[in-house]
Amino acid sequence: MKQHNLITRYKLIKPLIDSLFISFLLTVFTLTSCSSSNSSADDLGNGIGTTPSNLVVSASVVGTNAQNPNGDGSGIVNFNISATNATSYKISLGDGNTIDATTGVNTYTYTAGGTNTYVVHVSAYNGANFVSTSVSVTLYVAPKSIWSDEFNTPGAPDASKWGYDLGAGGWGNNESQYYTNRADNVIIQGGVLKIIAKKENYLGSSYTSARLLTKGKFSFKYGRVEIRAKLPGGGGVWPALWMLGDNISTVGWPACGEIDIMEYAGNRVNKITAALHYPGNSGGNPFTGNTTISNAETEFHIYSVDWRESHIKIYVDNQLFLSFANNGNVPFNQKFFLIFNCAMGGTYGGAIDPNFVSSTFEIDYVRVYN
Repeated sequence: MKQHNLITRYKLIKPLIDSLFISFLLTVFTLTSCSSSNSSADDLGNGIGTTPSNLVVSASVVGTNAQNPNGDGSGIVNFNISATNATSYKISLGDGNTIDATTGVNTYTYTAGGTNTYVVHVSAYNGANFVSTSVSVTLYVAPKSIWSDEFNTPGAPDASKWGYDLGAGGWGNNESQYYTNRADNVIIQGGVLKIIAKKENYLGSSYTSARLLTKGKFSFKYGRVEIRAKLPGGGGVWPALWMLGDNISTVGWPACGEIDIMEYAGNRVNKITAALHYPGNSGGNPFTGNTTISNAETEFHIYSVDWRESHIKIYVDNQLFLSFANNGNVPFNQKFFLIFNCAMGGTYGGAIDPNFVSSTFEIDYVRVYN
């Protein structure tokens, strides 16, 4: 009897239970739908997933005026960028560097010396969506000194900057001198470096001189070198201002490359030569240029090289006399060190005047710029 009553009661309340359950499901569905709907509205309201538009980029080179159309030499460029719905920006600066920013106002300093043109690519982002454009920027960067020696401290050259090649043996060119580091052959006096070639019997050689180099102390890749010098005179002297590749100890010469900024022979008065040595063009077959100047042995002149990835140009007193198209197939795209020396005789210096006694190669300064 009791079991029958329970069954009867369940049948009476089952429709109510079903109705409540259905109402619960409808409520959950409605709340979920509202939540989803509100999220989508928020997403749209914040611009998420919207591709930016109206991208505008301006690049202002600092210090630009009528006298300096490419800027004041600082290399500073101010970028102003705007775009509708953009949340971030990416600026590819054209020199291998990139700025990632959340603001459209940015400043960048270029460092490569000289006048250069860069194509700057700018992208405005909103999530994964973006829009891009590019602008061209031409600017001048004044050369900045990266190393120098003014030779203002009397005595021996600065040991932190200069070492020596010592000895005799012809140095591969049938030269006659013995290189020393004695004050008799190398000294700083009166604000100049003096390399003194002398006729004297010394350890089996008939002449002495000096050969200074920055190997292991300073080397660089690309830049401008300026050297103010007065050349020695006399038949057989062979002064040179030049550079060798840092890897000479591993690959040898001429695979390391050689850049002769200035070579001179007292037997060819006032004729200045520059040369590049590399595989296929070395020894007696280098890439060369020459010019004739006045008073090479009695006045100071500026000997310089402008060495870049695209070219090597060599000058006397800012007058170009050798131009070479640099490329990836020659060994002029690595670090080089400096060498200053004065040889006697040899394949370039030629016959030594029997009346030669002494002559001095004077160097006022050397300056290396980026």
